[in-house]
Amino acid sequence: MRFQRPAVFLNKGMLAGAGVLLALLLLLLAGVAPQNSTPAYVQRVSLAARAAGERYARPVSGTAGAPLIVIDAGHGGADPGAVGGDGIMEKTVVLELANTLRRTLLEQGGVRVVMTRDDDRFIPLAERTAIARAMDADLFISIHADSGGDEQNAAGASIYTLSAQASGRQAERFAQRENSADVVNGIALATGNNTVDTILFEMSQRRALTEAAEFARLIIRESEGQLRFRDPPRRSAALAVLTAPDVPSILFEVGFVTNPQEAARMTSREGREQFARVTAAAVRSFLANRAPRSPADLG
Repeated sequence: MRFQRPAVFLNKGMLAGAGVLLALLLLLLAGVAPQNSTPAYVQRVSLAARAAGERYARPVSGTAGAPLIVIDAGHGGADPGAVGGDGIMEKTVVLELANTLRRTLLEQGGVRVVMTRDDDRFIPLAERTAIARAMDADLFISIHADSGGDEQNAAGASIYTLSAQASGRQAERFAQRENSADVVNGIALATGNNTVDTILFEMSQRRALTEAAEFARLIIRESEGQLRFRDPPRRSAALAVLTAPDVPSILFEVGFVTNPQEAARMTSREGREQFARVTAAAVRSFLANRAPRSPADLG
């Protein structure tokens, strides 16, 4: 006797149920959760960005929703920076200056402030830049002090902005010394001329370079009669710490720790407060004249 397969009858309800099961199976195979229509690769990118933001997040102080200023005290930890003849270390001097600027800005109100470091720790150059970007900073101020080397009487402040071509031999030597901080501390330096050129190309589509130059000009203007600057006061170089493509960034070299008079000024309460008043006034002028950022500026 031949075996005859029984007939299978499917009603509309069964067909509909099978369709739902098939749709769920296809969604799972595609790596997309049924309750979320966002493609899986977009979810992975978002999670990676969130993780990066959490890694570089820093405590924020100040007025909620106000412009964010990132203050970067150079060097730190095993990297002392420049050292004066009496043992005064740049890393200590600039941290005190940064703390005074932070306090002044917060007392005046209307801004938020983040510090890349608030203690004696070493932070790689790329991480300092990443902090500014992750925190969506409106302005990045890196504070440094210099060494005169063989030039015992070297004195005066300087403001640096980013450029692939150094503005002079002194600026070039300064950038080489500052950029070597990571190498000295065992971290491979990722920023070379090609990297800087690429970043400058990206920045040319935005206004970060122009705004950095304007902020540098405002610091010099506010410093008239109060701080002594070198000639020329404004310089440029391929400084790795200034390479955030969407954050106006300057490096403020406040003076020379190898000059006894300048070291005394920078380490005195009066000298620190004078620096902070000048810089805070420039910050406020910059923010008052700055147009709101567009989505294109934010990348």
